[in-house]
Amino acid sequence: MALESPLMSAVIARLPQPEKNLAAWGGVVFPLALLIEAPVIMLLAASTALSKDWKNYQILRKYMMIAGASLTLLHFGVAFTPLFDFIVVRIMNSPAEIIEPARIGLRIMLPWTWSIAYRRFNQGVLIRFGHSKAVGLGTLVRLTSVGIILAIGSLDGSFAGIVVATAAIASGVLAEAAYTGLRVRGVLRDQVKKAIPTQSIIELRGFLKFYIPLAMTSMLTMLMIPMGSAAMSRMPRALESLAAWPVLSGLVFMHRSIGMAFNEVMVALLDEPKSYVVLSRFRNILIIVSSGLLLLIAGTSISQFWFQRLSALSPQLVRLARMAIWFTLPIPAMGVLHSFYQGILLNSQKTRGITEAMGVFLVVAGFILALGILWQFQTGVTIVWVAFSVGSIAQYFYLSLRSRAATGALILVKS
Repeated sequence: MALESPLMSAVIARLPQPEKNLAAWGGVVFPLALLIEAPVIMLLAASTALSKDWKNYQILRKYMMIAGASLTLLHFGVAFTPLFDFIVVRIMNSPAEIIEPARIGLRIMLPWTWSIAYRRFNQGVLIRFGHSKAVGLGTLVRLTSVGIILAIGSLDGSFAGIVVATAAIASGVLAEAAYTGLRVRGVLRDQVKKAIPTQSIIELRGFLKFYIPLAMTSMLTMLMIPMGSAAMSRMPRALESLAAWPVLSGLVFMHRSIGMAFNEVMVALLDEPKSYVVLSRFRNILIIVSSGLLLLIAGTSISQFWFQRLSALSPQLVRLARMAIWFTLPIPAMGVLHSFYQGILLNSQKTRGITEAMGVFLVVAGFILALGILWQFQTGVTIVWVAFSVGSIAQYFYLSLRSRAATGALILVKS
């Protein structure tokens, strides 16, 4: 899944008006789409943790359908009404030349949220009942669909890059949702319905008490992306920063994604005997691998090859991206550590600490962004990555502090 963003950025950069369309995609469309879908992001973790029997599954499914429908209606309101101009022009202060491309792209992305809600919910069921390979196959289905649309758009050459990118990702999430829905049917019939009933959530209210802190965490997490875009729009070289942003963030996300799935692994395996020691060792390996790979790219000519040859950025954008990448180096390691401690808190069902930690991130990162806007001393994309890196470090320290009691219990019981 992490390959999507680099692929789309590379295609947009090779189509007409690349700088404008890259900025529209990375600076407006993708951040807003992520923010709208934020309340359903943690459905994967919640479903993995709680879909233990048929009754719990039904409660979670009810929430998924309500949330998917409500957020899709919200997406429609943002994309098709004057609310778009209020958010993008008034609040985000986006450059004038990217407004209309961004409006078109966000409209094409309408199926995004409900498809993701449905897919992540059912993927949690698959993981819970030992079918994690099906999740990987679903990702392959999604990438195939995305690749086909991107290839058609590239070969045709007449469509705007923002149209090709958003059509590709919308078709991809729809294809993956369809595959996951078909794949989970047998699991529901043969395993979930026959599972021995456990301590039930009993009612939707009980589930919401567990899930609302997770949803708030996702919303706060996704808020950082449009917050970064809005900050870049108010700093030097705004359009260039917004154009370099999706390419650089796609590269960083590829390395951060190595640790993202670790959250669900923690939830699924922490109940096993001696799991804490094994998971701790695996955490350390993930940190070394993810951070080492990004450092290798940043410190060698690979970054030149990635940004210039593969991503097709202009020389000035290449220079901007190669300078900013050094400030992203803490991100992969912090992603692994966040997943590790969030998994512990999820296992103990003390999800409030996860939300509080994200609040710490936003306060720290927001303060640095405010200084960047006030002093105007550096390009926006560099300041944003400084803010996100320092904020992520602060978030890690808070998570480790809040999970100390649960970690101690795991060491005693599970190791």
